[in-house]
Amino acid sequence: MVDGMNYKYTTTSLMMVLIALSVVSASQYHAFAESGGMSITALAKEGSSQILVSGQTMSQREDITLRVISPNNINLVDVEQISPDMDGNFEVVFMIGNMWKEDGFYSITASQGGSSLYNLTVFVNVRGGTAQGTMTTESNLETGLLGMPKQESDMSMGLSINADAIVGSTTIGITGMTDKMMDVTLLVLAPNGNVIDAGQVQPSPDGTFALDINVGGPMWKQDGDYVVTAQQGTDPEYKDYVTVEIEDGVIVPEFGTIAAMILTVAIVSIIAISARSRLSIMPR
Repeated sequence: MVDGMNYKYTTTSLMMVLIALSVVSASQYHAFAESGGMSITALAKEGSSQILVSGQTMSQREDITLRVISPNNINLVDVEQISPDMDGNFEVVFMIGNMWKEDGFYSITASQGGSSLYNLTVFVNVRGGTAQGTMTTESNLETGLLGMPKQESDMSMGLSINADAIVGSTTIGITGMTDKMMDVTLLVLAPNGNVIDAGQVQPSPDGTFALDINVGGPMWKQDGDYVVTAQQGTDPEYKDYVTVEIEDGVIVPEFGTIAAMILTVAIVSIIAISARSRLSIMPR
């Protein structure tokens, strides 16, 4: 009788262990299967009627639905559906129109499938029918569901930019280099932190890119340091910036290598003129 009871107890214990292992294995498989994620960025220039929404997803199997909800969290203002490209990138431009009647923060949600890992929301401030300058990003690509750091390739070089202009000019030339073949987003932030200009440029096959930024107008009325930022996605290795000092709507003399060359030539000229002057007053 005792042996029978021990046998039943042992059998029951083994079954419970097997069930527990199955649950653990299924949970691990589910977590692994759901690792991945997406990112979404909303970009709007101060006073613009356009909002650029771009992002990247680790799943290219399903379309991405983007919904815009009014500040009262009730009204559906706009909706778009788009398929990601081969690299998982996607991009949509929302036009601020008659449906954008309220002042406040509009939520823009990107969703793909039913997983919470593929459901992200960003907010854009709209007042008086135009966007307030903003750039906001939400992403879970860095960690994914398991909270593991994203592994970067050892061959990754990242992104870098340089800026140059002629003294007193109203054009800033931006050049850069990247090893990632996706659009580069460039933002210009005024000294008060507002986004006053934005643009995108596609790198050439060798990874180089260039863009001219025009200075001047009411958006450039502040004197001080303007920050030009270039980035691809959310990886900090693919983000760089330069600072440009603007006074009275033009680039100040201290900025740029060309300015330094002009200053050097001026100094050399002054030294040469001074030397000649000393020679002319020496007694013969």
